[in-house]
Amino acid sequence: MTVHIHMHLVHRQHTDGKKIVEVQGDTVGRALADLVRQYPAMEKELFDKKGRLHGHIEIYLNAESAFPGELERPVKPGDDIQIVTFLAGG
Repeated sequence: MTVHIHMHLVHRQHTDGKKIVEVQGDTVGRALADLVRQYPAMEKELFDKKGRLHGHIEIYLNAESAFPGELERPVKPGDDIQIVTFLAGG
């Protein structure tokens, strides 16, 4: 099933500039795994060494926060996943 992942601007360097990437999966976690399969550099951007999402990453499913349990959330064909990265500056 095809799901669309909307890439945050800071991650587009890892997706050949693509704003939206089509992936396969029946959960958010499997969709993100397919994203990493297509673009291996995204693994370090999204996940820590234990396979958990980094604390500065938030996942939205169809414009609503998927927290908590975002990786287990089921998705349907045509769903949209947004990767939001919290940035800090100073």
